[in-house]
Amino acid sequence: MTTAKTAKQTTSTWAPLRSPIFRALWIAQFVSNLGTWMQTVGAQWMLVGDPRAAVLVPLVQTATTLPVMLLALPSGVIADLVDRRRLLIATQGAMAAAVALLATLTGAGLTTPTVLLLLLFLIGCGQALTAPAWQAIQPDIVPAEQIPAAAALGSMSMNGARAIGPAIAGVLVSLAGPTVVFALNAVSFVGIVIVLLMWRKPALESNFPSERALAALSSGGRYIRRSPIVRRILLRTALFIAPGSALWGLMPVIAKQQLGLSSVGYGLMLGALGVGAVSGALVLSRLRSRFGENPLLIVAALGFAASTTVLALVPIFGVVLVGLLVGGASWLLCLSTLNASMQLSLPGWVRARGLSVYQLIFMGGQALGSVLWGVLAGATTSVYSLLVSAGMLAFCALSILWWPLHARTGRLDLTPSTHWPEPNLVFEPEPVDGPVLVITTYKIDPKDEEAFLKAIAVMGRSRQRTGAARWRLYRSVEQENTFVETFMVRSWGEHLHQHYTRLTGNDLLIERAVEQFVDHEPVSHHLIAVRDLR
Repeated sequence: MTTAKTAKQTTSTWAPLRSPIFRALWIAQFVSNLGTWMQTVGAQWMLVGDPRAAVLVPLVQTATTLPVMLLALPSGVIADLVDRRRLLIATQGAMAAAVALLATLTGAGLTTPTVLLLLLFLIGCGQALTAPAWQAIQPDIVPAEQIPAAAALGSMSMNGARAIGPAIAGVLVSLAGPTVVFALNAVSFVGIVIVLLMWRKPALESNFPSERALAALSSGGRYIRRSPIVRRILLRTALFIAPGSALWGLMPVIAKQQLGLSSVGYGLMLGALGVGAVSGALVLSRLRSRFGENPLLIVAALGFAASTTVLALVPIFGVVLVGLLVGGASWLLCLSTLNASMQLSLPGWVRARGLSVYQLIFMGGQALGSVLWGVLAGATTSVYSLLVSAGMLAFCALSILWWPLHARTGRLDLTPSTHWPEPNLVFEPEPVDGPVLVITTYKIDPKDEEAFLKAIAVMGRSRQRTGAARWRLYRSVEQENTFVETFMVRSWGEHLHQHYTRLTGNDLLIERAVEQFVDHEPVSHHLIAVRDLR
């Protein structure tokens, strides 16, 4: 009885909050999220009265998300290579300073649209550097079995702030103007900095050579390119985000020009999206277990298309709020499904870099989408732009028939595995020496050749995901039924990472699938390039 109760507590959604550091960070993050949503409302409302509002208002979203396109991949590498605690302290402090400057200039009447968008861009740079590191510190704060619960609490924090923050900002902007909103957001970063300063993460020492920045960036990109599961998740994200960004970018214009609302009414519209998202979070696990990922993505895309259509065509405020509740739930169902699939499909060594690519698609798609939808709205009307977006969302739902998430998404064995044997070295190369060529010979039965070729093609992608810059299979013209596999790794240090930090249980299964067709134990040789032959 006691054991069962303890297990239930460990996996409870609220279990991570029993950790003092997680609880403090979660509260501080919720306050900061409130400030961020309040800032968004204040910034957008400063521009809705401008004659160019249909173009300028979506640029608020673009200015805060465009930095992700520039910094997403480097931020993932940085989060894997430096002290994440210090990185977060630096980025949070820098963002607080930028928002404080925005509040000061706004209070002095000096915030032109150009100044506003420039400062929002700088704040977006801080957010781009923060996101991968913030996700990567979770295993340092809570046990591994509580990571899903910690992720759920993070989503609850973001969407709870989305439900409350805009409403608060609408009231404050109406009563005191955007300066107060910006000042409060600057203060909201202080809590996170204080908690991070109090946190004393144990230092981990390792004699294993660390990855170089450019090599780490290259290996992360190589993993994405050679993982069909991850590529499909990213495709589904792009297909949803590109048209979905229209609602977020054009909603202030619809609120002002079509519904005749004040900042309070616009805040309520954003709050409806947030409440819908929180509601979606409450039923997500049950829906996912009952229907699976692909049907859930279809329902989410159609639900967001319906919400976008209501926003475009219905002039009744109450009906629009109901539609936005559906839109908020659909938004969370889709993106939470894709985000969870991404996390469950990435091994630990490349998780921050992989998630930074997901962040690039997610935030970058919003940035570019907002610009394009704003331009289309400026050339036609906001209503026309939203209806085109709804049509594309319907296509997104239909495209599941051709490009569904792969059946093994989130079901791979990604536990670390060091199953490769130690090479017999006559000398110890330096980590920077290379490139390294690995040659392995296989002798197979002729009747197994077709099955062997299929299995080793899968293994070739595994080699490339873990570090091989080039991979080829050759057939011997001198020995019967003999095949030679070759792959090249750019340096000895990266090959050591391939041996000791990058292989997973899934890679082991892939190799065993090849070895079942081999008559004798495969023989491998390691060669390293000779330098300065001139």
